[in-house]
Amino acid sequence: MRNRVSKSSNPKVRGIALSAAAMTLILSVLAAAFLFHGSRGYLVLENFKTGEIYQRFPMKIGDTFSIGFIHSVNKSPVTDFYEIRKDGIYVVKTVYYGFGAGVQTELGEGQTLTYGEDGSMIITGFEQKMDNLVYFVGTVSDHTLTLYEKNRNTPSDVPPPSGISAEKKQEISLRSLCGKSAMVRFSFTES
Repeated sequence: MRNRVSKSSNPKVRGIALSAAAMTLILSVLAAAFLFHGSRGYLVLENFKTGEIYQRFPMKIGDTFSIGFIHSVNKSPVTDFYEIRKDGIYVVKTVYYGFGAGVQTELGEGQTLTYGEDGSMIITGFEQKMDNLVYFVGTVSDHTLTLYEKNRNTPSDVPPPSGISAEKKQEISLRSLCGKSAMVRFSFTES
């Protein structure tokens, strides 16, 4: 009674069984690819005041991006890292090089401070959803948007500044794209 199909001498029955097995395998592979590929959508940059869309960048859930700039008070580089998740954009890491007004001086619950080889201070553990992510594009120095493509072999909560666990995909000058003094809102929409 066990496994009659494989022992059948009828070539049609064996062919149907093999076709069904092949179809099951193909459907399993397609389902896994869909689940692990992430939902596709767009990182949308729009004018905070008027709603005008500056640009839409194709991205997917699990992808990361960063905004880098020179801090207006302490004049040192700051880079904020974000991850796109199913329910929105989350800040996951900040990298900076000098203390001063406007930069974090105390750690919150679950946050850690580490030091990079280049002297940077790296704070992780934010896990904070950004419902209204807005940047004011500098007049003296630019803001740079860097898009990363996620490497699926690394943890999702550690997008790197140097591209170790994600590849740089594209760098965009927000001053060139949006203009000086623009208030740019960032959002993610699935398509």
